[in-house]
Amino acid sequence: MDWPTTPPAFGPVLLREFTDDDVHLAIECGADPYIPLVGTLPAFPTHDQALAWITRQRGRLAEGAGFSFAIADATTNTAIGSTGLWLRNLDAGRASVGYSVSPKHRGRGVARDALKAVTAFAWTIPALHRIELYIEPWNTGSTRTAEKAGYQREGLLKGYQEIAGTRRDMYLYAALRP
Repeated sequence: MDWPTTPPAFGPVLLREFTDDDVHLAIECGADPYIPLVGTLPAFPTHDQALAWITRQRGRLAEGAGFSFAIADATTNTAIGSTGLWLRNLDAGRASVGYSVSPKHRGRGVARDALKAVTAFAWTIPALHRIELYIEPWNTGSTRTAEKAGYQREGLLKGYQEIAGTRRDMYLYAALRP
């Protein structure tokens, strides 16, 4: 699988590879109380920890995990969030997505547009037939994002994922190949 030659985009956002210039994004997102709990970004990262996180994102495709994109403002190319298309279940025709947006860029539809962009890109992968998204029930902003991007809620997975040492319920959202 290759990196896309044309960056996926929708509306005012584009998805691109992370660069060392995106350290500010890792530091902003690391200060969020939730983002470090659900990924590999440490809470309140130092510059070096933020840079190490970016380096790990650039290696996700080579290690077989999938695509880790910086969500960038299409006009300035400034990173304002991240999204991933995780392909560990591609042999079964499934992938999962996730997204996060810097706290100072929320409330403007960035996550929705990024989810639309990553979903459209996902459908260029012939073996993929289903994309799944997992959201904690309290996260109404994320459920609205998923629904506005065309994902359908399929059910509640009780105790599905451990976050911060506690088993958490997750809504399962999915999109099927058109």
